Amino acid sequence: MTYSPCIFSAASEQGVMHGCSRVLKSMVRAGLIGIAIAGLAACEESPGLPALGANLSQTSVSGLSSGAYMAGQFQFAHSSIIIGAGLVAGGPYGCAESVFGRMTPLWPVALAQNLNRAVNGCTGSAMASLGVPDVKRLARRARDRAGSGSIDKLNGLKDDHVYLFTGKADRISASSLMRKAAGLYEVLGVKKPNIVLVENIDSGHGFLTEEGGSTCDATRAPFINDCDYDQAGAILKHIYGPLKPPSSDLKVAPQLFGQEEFSDSSSAGLDELGAVYIPESCVQERGCRVHIAFHGCSQSREMVDEAFITGSGYNRWADINRLIVLYPQVSKSAKNPQGCWDWWGYTGKKFLTRDAPQIKAVRAMLTRLAQ
Repeated sequence: MTYSPCIFSAASEQGVMHGCSRVLKSMVRAGLIGIAIAGLAACEESPGLPALGANLSQTSVSGLSSGAYMAGQFQFAHSSIIIGAGLVAGGPYGCAESVFGRMTPLWPVALAQNLNRAVNGCTGSAMASLGVPDVKRLARRARDRAGSGSIDKLNGLKDDHVYLFTGKADRISASSLMRKAAGLYEVLGVKKPNIVLVENIDSGHGFLTEEGGSTCDATRAPFINDCDYDQAGAILKHIYGPLKPPSSDLKVAPQLFGQEEFSDSSSAGLDELGAVYIPESCVQERGCRVHIAFHGCSQSREMVDEAFITGSGYNRWADINRLIVLYPQVSKSAKNPQGCWDWWGYTGKKFLTRDAPQIKAVRAMLTRLAQ
């Protein structure tokens, strides 16, 4: 896949070159001189995230699996600018926060409790008999965070349009979790007609397309499933209302940009590069809206190349509807071997708030796009 160049500032150029140089130095130390030289050329072709005068008051989010949880976390953290969310095979906001995890000062111990809850209660349904997740408790915790100022006021959610999806053949994420997510949004005041729950398609664990990807009932990388269903279009139309039909011939390609300049901590776990799709009209004229698409576990560029970025279908809708699509990327690591977004606390105890390293980084990316 060839990524196109874009206009960028000196600050953003410095950010991407800093990230590239760190990787290239490691290659040189390892004796990979030839690869490092080729990498230098790639770095020089990877500009920073451009300033486009985007309209952040019309921002929306979506994601698959861990990306669905992150989309919900970003929506709650910044509900004052988010107008809608599409959650595919995820669950309710704050689901993985255990009671012990919330109260103990020993974060490694708390993290273990959170991870157990995430796997058994917020992905599978093994803890359902114990009342996990408990919508009333999750709503109470969300109100507590809003009251303390660690997330935006919850009245920012009330007019949001929320799309929720669970596949009938999904053996990873329990369908009951998306019903709980719908219940949480209702309890917190989101208008019932604004909430759509789709659960009638025999799909596996993946993001659905009208054409392209694995068979519909599959659960395998790159987690793009051909179900004769345009999920990107369904999400965007539910959030934004009527849109022009998607483009059949994209005029531009996605662009890579350095993510390091947007994170003030290595604990964020971001990849060196993210991607963004920018329609020509958004370069020529200010005021485009932004949709943030969070990849799922094992679905980043690092693990499946551009499969989600180019295969999800978002770019086709964005191209003709003055919509910038931001594809932030997480890197796999020893503490995050599947390259998941943080929805159980591996970046620290603030993972559900505006001060979460990943949420802060993505918010900084939005700020750049709005400049």
